[in-house]
Amino acid sequence: MERAQTLLQQALELLQPYPPLQALLTVLLFLLLARFGNWLIDRLLRRLVQRTRNRFDDRLLDLLHRPVFASIALFGLALAVLQLSLSERLETLNLNIIKTIAIWVWLVFGLRFARLAIELLSRRERASVFLQPSTRPLLSNALAILIVVAGAYAIFEAWDIDVTGLVASAGIVGLALSFAAQDTLSNLFAGIAILADRPYKLGDYIILDSGERGEVTQIGLRSTRLLTRDDVEITIPNSVMGNAKIINEAGGPVHRYRIRVPVGVAYGSDIDQVMQLLLDVAAAHGDITAEPAARVRLRGFGDSSLNFELLAWIRDPADRGRVQHELNCAIYKAFAAASVEIPFPQRDLHIRQMPGQPPAAGQP
Repeated sequence: MERAQTLLQQALELLQPYPPLQALLTVLLFLLLARFGNWLIDRLLRRLVQRTRNRFDDRLLDLLHRPVFASIALFGLALAVLQLSLSERLETLNLNIIKTIAIWVWLVFGLRFARLAIELLSRRERASVFLQPSTRPLLSNALAILIVVAGAYAIFEAWDIDVTGLVASAGIVGLALSFAAQDTLSNLFAGIAILADRPYKLGDYIILDSGERGEVTQIGLRSTRLLTRDDVEITIPNSVMGNAKIINEAGGPVHRYRIRVPVGVAYGSDIDQVMQLLLDVAAAHGDITAEPAARVRLRGFGDSSLNFELLAWIRDPADRGRVQHELNCAIYKAFAAASVEIPFPQRDLHIRQMPGQPPAAGQP
């Protein structure tokens, strides 16, 4: 190692009278050093990351090849420019160009790294509330804009350009845009609040205070979309969703929904038999969950019926209408087979006098 350093120093002293050759030698040496850096990434670091199970570090090493090689090579090129003893103006111009290229290389790396990080983080089982499929493009674009702005600022600084005026102008433009897009910004901040608070998620069935009911198919930063049972898509601004009362039928620790089937039987019916028939109908249905178990309640005494209610759980709120229809049909058949009467309103009509007949005795 010491011998190599001695030979290098002797070579530089020998080329001292020839700055172009000395600069060329510097560039060649740093190119070899850049190749050695890539070799180091491929051989040593690659072996270390192969011990991990995820693919993030492998893809990160793939992204690092070009910026590491370019940075070392550009550093050697900058030293070569200094060795040429150029005029101050020409030397500054060349160094600024080299800085700009280096910033551009790392800017591209930052964009690719941000895209890779968002992609891998969104695939995790416990992904952040902000890394949803519907918000990934917006987050990627927002992060890309921040990286580009930072890169542009670094380039301006490299060329000694004062950005104070640009920043002030951008602030004025931003203020004007905020006034012009109040509704859009209101929906945007409401969307961020919804993603953070998570009153509902994709696939949930919700009911709004205005009466709309449907499955949540998309949660964006501007609006939320519901798909009703009639296959009609409803787009609701997030500012409205943020201030609305929402009933989440799929909420809670377990994703299931309870249906209620009211039924009335005639007075004098065997209530134990009625309750058992209702439980048997629920147990025979394939979409009714075994846990929690179905139950029957006698809710009250009507004008002409004993009012019972069958309470049962289903796994998917979307099946509510179909399951309730099938239970009603099964209950009617079961009651008919067991001779349980389902009463209906009846009226007794008393005729005091038929048309064309004289009034009865004692009547006016």
